[in-house]
Order: sequence, then structure tokens, then C-alpha cells
Amino acid sequence: MVSRQVLIDSNFSTVICAPIYTKYHGLSTQIPISIEDGIKHESSIHCDELVSLPKAVLTNYVGSLSAAKIKELNSAIKIALDISNA
Repeated sequence: MVSRQVLIDSNFSTVICAPIYTKYHGLSTQIPISIEDGIKHESSIHCDELVSLPKAVLTNYVGSLSAAKIKELNSAIKIALDISNA
């Protein structure tokens, strides 16, 4: 799962997350990630499947995204939510 550290550190009991799967279909709402991003194998972040999860279920910190990957993630989320740049 991908989420924001500021929200994880907040008093909110849940966080919005984007799931990570080993499958990558090449959709504009999916971001490929790899070992360089701290995960064990090639995977992808799926922004079409945003979910709200209780913080208690997030137990293992794995890694963090580079600035370039965060930029890709932001673009994919905008596409998934149909948010324009205007």
C-alpha cells in the first residue's frame, strides 16, 4: 500500500492507500515500481483501487518512492479521479 506519511502520523484512525500488485497492465493509472523503490520484486501501484484502511492493519514499512515516482503517482491519481490540471 502507498500512503502519505503525514496522514499516517496524524490522529486519524484510517488512511487512504493505493494497493500494490505484482501484475502490471500498462494502464495510465498504474505506476510500475521495482527493487529500487524498496520492494522485493517488480510490481505496480494501482490508483484505480484507492481504499481507506485502519492504520492498525498497516504493519510493515517497506520503502519510499523517489521524487520522480511520486510525480508519476500524482499524475496517475489525477487520471483515476478525473482531476484536471486547471
